[in-house]
Amino acid sequence: MSTDQDLLTDGLLAHPYAVYDRLRDSAPVHRVTGPDGSPAWLVTRYDDVREALANPLLSLDKRHALPGGYKGFALPPALDANLLNMDPPDHTRIRRLVGRAFTTRRVEQLRAPIRRTADHLLDALGVHGGTDLIAAYAAPLPITVICDLLGVPDGHRRDFRAWTDVLVAPDPARPQAAKEAVVAMLGFFTQLLAAKRKEPADDLLSDLIAVRDEGGREGSDRLSEDELMSLAFLILFAGYENTVQLIGTAVLALLQHPGQLAALRADPSRLPAAVEEFVRYDGPALLAIRRFPLEDVTIGDVTVPAGETVLLSLAAANRDPRRFPDADRFDLGRDATGHLALGHGIHYCLGAPLARLETEIALAALLERLPDLKLDGDPGDLRWRPSLRARGLLTLPVTY
Repeated sequence: MSTDQDLLTDGLLAHPYAVYDRLRDSAPVHRVTGPDGSPAWLVTRYDDVREALANPLLSLDKRHALPGGYKGFALPPALDANLLNMDPPDHTRIRRLVGRAFTTRRVEQLRAPIRRTADHLLDALGVHGGTDLIAAYAAPLPITVICDLLGVPDGHRRDFRAWTDVLVAPDPARPQAAKEAVVAMLGFFTQLLAAKRKEPADDLLSDLIAVRDEGGREGSDRLSEDELMSLAFLILFAGYENTVQLIGTAVLALLQHPGQLAALRADPSRLPAAVEEFVRYDGPALLAIRRFPLEDVTIGDVTVPAGETVLLSLAAANRDPRRFPDADRFDLGRDATGHLALGHGIHYCLGAPLARLETEIALAALLERLPDLKLDGDPGDLRWRPSLRARGLLTLPVTY
């Protein structure tokens, strides 16, 4: 164990993989200072992270946290009663209710609509020019898909993107901005649920409202009003945030590795397998959701006391050479199965099939439509989100 690592001042935001390499090599578990200045334990090695992700003694429920520890987002109860703060049996009950919408079979039915959205966005770019690919493509594609799935009206989608950006990477110069975004989102979801109750439609949110208001389709399935609103918030937030980051970093990896890009252009059938390497190599989350031991637990060679905060580094685990040889090399020929970018165990990412499909289609459309896509400028000048949670580009300037 090493001690007194300050994640914000230790270079993690600027050079995450170099920092994680050093931490992973020096010790399996580190005592760190979290994003809000509170103490936590950071786990970096693949086997330890994988085991911890599935350990039922590591709770997501903040009620098991000791006072003064890192807890993550501070949300009002109406947005906080979501899967990222729950253990079984509540987690099992709610995941079963919403999981029907995210099966691989159900998601595959969205292939044609997603491709139409991708083509529409690329039509707007024209056949040649320059653009910020995040703003013009990687961001509007997933927000359109998830909003269509939930039934969110077009006019609110830009606002939601702005609120999400503020929450993921708060601006220290605007300390009230995150609180204002939460208030705005709470008002938005309150009005949206009221509108859906008045005029139900053929969308996921209307289905969830019916489950809430009709007492559950399976008798034992119930949703409280806070759970309903929190679930809508989580699906919309995570469905947008993770996928926009993944599309952006995947495109960047290809543009920085022209040999790999050429091979993928020559054989687009490799795209589904390639997505696994994209998420392993530079996934959308540096850390899993914080956890709190229900009793003293041993991770690696360290005993973590009950109630203290445990941070599991998905990014460090996915670059662990003990699991992935030459792990810092981007290689679309690699067998990247077993990566932890989307979690492991009962908290495995609910929207993983949708994120995979959107990324696959987004890249397929780019490869077909923009054959001369190139990075515009020096990669060293790219700006990344100042966030320990979300790994993503603020902009991706390209020419085509």
